[in-house]
Amino acid sequence: MRPYSIDLRERVVSAVSAGESCRAVAARFEVAVSSVVKWSQLYRRTGGVTPGKMGGHRRRILEPHRAFIVGRIDQEPHLTLHRLRDELAARGISVSHSTVWLFLRREGLSFKKNSIRS
Repeated sequence: MRPYSIDLRERVVSAVSAGESCRAVAARFEVAVSSVVKWSQLYRRTGGVTPGKMGGHRRRILEPHRAFIVGRIDQEPHLTLHRLRDELAARGISVSHSTVWLFLRREGLSFKKNSIRS
């Protein structure tokens, strides 16, 4: 979904600035009241109504710590996700166990417990 046009946003903010209520402006321009309020707040805060960036990629939190994670798995193959998460937390990296699991899966790393490693 795309953001509303700058033209519409400016007309909405102008109507609110002229003294109309947010509800009346929302009904007139057929947008949500919350949009009118947010656009008005954005205008007061920044002086413009340009929408912020949408989408994009999230940075990978554990990527800089790959060497540590791989080293720990090599040292201790029976390491659990929760224990690895706790060790990362001790180093100041606060993540969930699912973040650790997704990182390992994306990297193709596996440390399943099986009879061969015992």
